[in-house]
Formats: sequence, structure tokens, C-alpha cells
Amino acid sequence: MMDNVEHSPGVREYIRRGQVMLAAEAARRAEMRTKKFDTIAVHGLYGMQAALQNQGSIIEPIYLSSAQAFENSDNMEAALAHLMPAWTYSRQGNPTVHYLEETISLLEGYGYPGETGALVTASGMTAVFMATSPFLTVEGQGSRPMNLVAPARCYGGTFMLFGERYGRERGVEIRWVVDPLDLNEWAAKIDRDTRFVYGEMPSNPGLHVFDIAAVADLAHSHGLPLIVDSTVATPALMRPFQHGADIVVHSVTKSMSISGFTIAGALVARHDIPSRVGPDELRANFADHVRQTTYRDHGPSLSPFNALLALNDLRTLRSRMDSLSRSAQQVAEFLAGHPKVEAVFYPGLEGSATHEVAAHYMWLADGQDDYGQPVNRFGHLLGFTVKGKPENARRVLDRLQLVLRAADLGRIKSLATIPAISTHQQQGEEGRKLADISPSLIRLNVGGEHPSDVIQDLDQALG
Repeated sequence: MMDNVEHSPGVREYIRRGQVMLAAEAARRAEMRTKKFDTIAVHGLYGMQAALQNQGSIIEPIYLSSAQAFENSDNMEAALAHLMPAWTYSRQGNPTVHYLEETISLLEGYGYPGETGALVTASGMTAVFMATSPFLTVEGQGSRPMNLVAPARCYGGTFMLFGERYGRERGVEIRWVVDPLDLNEWAAKIDRDTRFVYGEMPSNPGLHVFDIAAVADLAHSHGLPLIVDSTVATPALMRPFQHGADIVVHSVTKSMSISGFTIAGALVARHDIPSRVGPDELRANFADHVRQTTYRDHGPSLSPFNALLALNDLRTLRSRMDSLSRSAQQVAEFLAGHPKVEAVFYPGLEGSATHEVAAHYMWLADGQDDYGQPVNRFGHLLGFTVKGKPENARRVLDRLQLVLRAADLGRIKSLATIPAISTHQQQGEEGRKLADISPSLIRLNVGGEHPSDVIQDLDQALG
């Protein structure tokens, strides 16, 4: 936070105080990195000292004020010049939001030896935008169009952001990878004009996967960052930094905030990422760079109230993802044996095209402590196609009684939708064909109900 400007004695005193504050937070962060996943999820950076400084509140307090007051003009100057820790204005930062950012950063960095930083946003799509747009600058563009490389098998909102907002409106060439398991296809589409490589693991709604480590090595050989959307897995089941990813994005709205009360997103980045464009600050600390530039100027801040709701849901993330994954496994196995079901898409099914790669990457955090050995867990999202005409899938969806019809996922209540008429409708028929979205595909979020009751509802609907 230091700079080369000669400051008044009063400002220098606040800079000194800021260094003390930063050192205390760094010490707390280092301490928490020695703890288990569940302990981090429960406490984050908010410990005994922070509680005593907040009237003894054992839960992170919510700061609903839009702005921070300062002791004097020296304090204001130092804070607004980012020479000391301060939140100044809730569009750029807020104490409650900061607690959420630090918790997510610690969870995503669990087991990773390097430093990470996080930035939370008003939605998951905002996080995708914040993670990608800084690389799409005119710097070094020349006469050739810049491009990005990503699988077409991705969330509908991401498909539209890349294809429409970046492709049609900005002139960025979108190079869609049709088969994310084919490393040669990734390699063939990366060249000197590529700005970043992007992928979902597993993808929504088809639960497709890709080899993170292999694609990361490929991206890095070209001096490019690999950005991974790990929403479906959450840090409880997979942490891409351990496998070479540079930036991870989440729709915190989903499994992280399972109660369904909040909309939020997160961008998490390791320090010292590769990039062909941008200043040194972008590569050194991408999350902080975005906060001071793109985030500041676009203003996609998360409300402190939503941050607190997300924090409370995060505390039980690991145990929930364990239980929900086991339920989803039972449901997937039932559907795989049902005569009215054409195909089931779930990485936990042995023999599926995605199982081997998914089993390499998706492990329950600290699973050996619960089960005596590491255990695979594959999340609580799955998809299945109904035999016959597309109208059959609509009939099954309409007959569900316990499972709710909703274009959402990651909820504690089981939900189902037909992506072709909901989450991926805007892509059009050609876009859905490219992304392998069948009109007969039903996406199912398995919730916290007893799996036998979910199975019973599916059975009667299919009947």
C-alpha cells in the first residue's frame, strides 16, 4: 500500500497504523490456514479479537451503512489513497463483505501453498464478467481480433456473455471447444491472439468435465491464465488452484448459499498469474487489481445483508455437500436403471464418459477424517434425458409433486428444469445444439430431502 509521494506527518501516522492492521490480519490469515476446512468455514478471519472489538458479537456484525466516517482529513486521505485498510464506501468494500471474501478465499485456497485473494460480487454472472473482461483490452490487439477459448458446454448465461456481449458486441472471436475431454481440440484453438482459457468443472447442465491440470499446462505454455467455474463442485469437493488453475469463479447463489435467500458471486485468484496483457499489478494480485479498477468503475457490489446470509450458509458447506452428494448418487443410480430414461449425466456413475476425470479431481475435503480414507463426492446436480419425443420430458416435469419446477440449482429443496426452455433458451436452437443441450434433458438438483422420497416422486412422474 506504500507509494512514492511525500506525505504529511499525519498521513504517515495513518499509514503506520495501516501497516499494523495489515500485519494483524495477515497473522490471523496464516493462523487459519493451519486449521481444518470446517473450522475455516465456521470462523474465517473473524476470531476472538474481532469479536471483542465488535461489542463481543460472536457472529460477524452486519454493516449496513453505505459509507465510513473518518477521524480527520489525514485519515481520509490515507484511506482513499489505499495506503491503509479501510472500506470507505460500500460500493468498493464493506466489513461484512470482507469477512465473506476472506472466508471464500481461505476455503478455495485450502491445501494450496500459495497466496490467494477473493472479490465477491452481486451475482455469479458478475463474477464471470469481472474475471474475464480485464483480459479483453485493446492492448496488443493489432489488426487481428483477440479471441478466447472455452467449452460450448457451459451455463447459458456464460454462453451469452461470451457469444453476444463479447463476440457480437465487442468483436472478440469466441472459439468454442466442442469436446472438453479432447486436449488436442483445446490446443488447436489457442494461438497468439488468445487472451484467456475458460472452463466449467463440472458443467451446468450436462455435468461435462475437463482435465484441469492438462489444460492449465497448455494455457501456461502460451502465457495465458486458466479460469475455472467451480460452482457445481464448491471448494468442499474440488479446489482448482491445486491443479494449476489461476482464477476460480463461483455463483455463491448456488450450493454455497443453499438456503436460497441470497444472490452472490465470487472471483478468487491466486497471486502471480500469467497474462499477455495488463499491468504488473494484474498479474501480481488479480483480485485486488480488479477491485481497484473494473469493480470500482462498474459498481457490482454485494449488499452486506446478502453477504451475511451467504456467510451463515457457508459454515456447514462440507458436511452438506457430503450428504447431498450421497443422495444424488442414489438418485442417479435409480434413474440409470429406469426403463423410461434414455441417459443419465452424473460424474459419480462408473462407466460414464466423465467418471474417470471427475474421480481424479473431486474429493471431499478432509474426507479421510470421516471415512478413514479419501472419498470421492460428485455434487448434487445431475441431468437425465427422457425416452421418446421432447414432449415426454415436459410431461415428466409437469407430473413432479415433491420436486419443484424452477430454473435454479444448489438449493436445499430438490428442483428440476428443462434447460432448453429455461436456462439455455436464449441460446437458440443452433447454440443449444453446439452445447449439446437436448430438448429432452431434465436438470435435477437433489436437495436435502430423504433420497427415497425424491426417488418415489421421480418414479411416479416417469410412470
